[in-house]
Amino acid sequence: MTKKALAGVATFAAAAIALSGCTGGAADDDPSNTIDGEVAGDLTIITWRTDLVENGQFDEYIAAFEEQYPDVSVEVEAITDYAGEMQTRLTTDNYGDVIGIPASVQPDQFEQFLEPIGEKADFAETHRFLNGASYDGTQYGLAIGGNANGVLYNKRVFEEAGVTALPTTPEAFLAALQQVKDGTDAIPMYTNYKDGWPLGQSFGNLGGVTANPDAASEMAEDPAPWSEGKDMYAIDGLLYDAVAAGLTEEDPLTTNWEQSKVDLATGKIGAMTLGSWAISQFQDAAEANGASADDIGYMAFPSNVDGAQYSVIAGDYNLGISRHSESKAAAWAWIQWFIEESGFAENEAMISTMASAPLPENLAGLEEAGVQLMEMNPAPAGEEGLLNEVSSDSQVDLFGNIYRQELVDVARGAADGDKESFFADLNERWGASVERLAG
Repeated sequence: MTKKALAGVATFAAAAIALSGCTGGAADDDPSNTIDGEVAGDLTIITWRTDLVENGQFDEYIAAFEEQYPDVSVEVEAITDYAGEMQTRLTTDNYGDVIGIPASVQPDQFEQFLEPIGEKADFAETHRFLNGASYDGTQYGLAIGGNANGVLYNKRVFEEAGVTALPTTPEAFLAALQQVKDGTDAIPMYTNYKDGWPLGQSFGNLGGVTANPDAASEMAEDPAPWSEGKDMYAIDGLLYDAVAAGLTEEDPLTTNWEQSKVDLATGKIGAMTLGSWAISQFQDAAEANGASADDIGYMAFPSNVDGAQYSVIAGDYNLGISRHSESKAAAWAWIQWFIEESGFAENEAMISTMASAPLPENLAGLEEAGVQLMEMNPAPAGEEGLLNEVSSDSQVDLFGNIYRQELVDVARGAADGDKESFFADLNERWGASVERLAG
């Protein structure tokens, strides 16, 4: 499985899971079994990174860890349908020792599934991306690394099209795509409509458009977020306008994610809206297909506030410790080692969770363009799940692909309506749910 990283406000991405069946066990009753205890015992790591298990990279991580901690024996289990399988396992006491905290676990549920690792304030100066795994001042996990949000593009295609400066407005971006269409054989922008999930990647730019780190919590109480001047209008509007102008693939029903990596890497596609987690995969595709990894570029979402551009950065999966683990100290040692010493973030070209670490080389373009990186603020106390609740109640899948596929269909003339009517319908549905749940 190829990694599909969480981005933006990913902690809201799924409904809360049922808590029945999650009861205490022997591990909870042993006073010596704490994260500060003896680093020893058997350790089971549950991961979504099947690719790292299949290619042997995880074996190398385990060997290096066990050399440093010889009293710990580590096993890893990789799950293809990680989110779905973990939702089932979390109804039992048996879900490994170290897990990637599923998005279905809401912050107010952390203490029922996870062992606390300290106060959030204790990590504030040394670690990034704390919000996704903290609740009420307590930290329950640490991100394996983080990603920026924006647009991945082929530098060579843009140069051949005569695009001399990266666009900083939606209008300039559409003009650049038109240059790609007119001056090259490449598809200007690719939606990956058929696979669906890539359409949801654009939501990670929420807050970056307006430079507002509170945009997610404000949207949960906003009766009309698809109004001009707001983040969602710009994010979804850019997709609509690109499709309506004929600047995307001709037949979206036949798109293919794996092939799209090869096609962008080799210059058959100009751009895609994706998190920076995708850069290394596209660079690998370039090298595997006779192209140059240097052709893969990354830019901020085409918007600015008073001339300044912003890219929202957010943590990927957070590693947490099962509250039922019988080897909590070993689990905590693994998390710290994996984040600080394993080299994982560097290998994956991710933003390190350690605040002292420099940005990866693949984000040099953002630095060179003066783009400011911005983390989103957590929701106010008591409203941690509100955005997700409004999304579910309104049946507007912010984090998915259904309504964006409908948007594409309207934009390409395969369904009735236009941008104004489509956004008006979204606002009506969203606003009704806001009134019910947050009014």
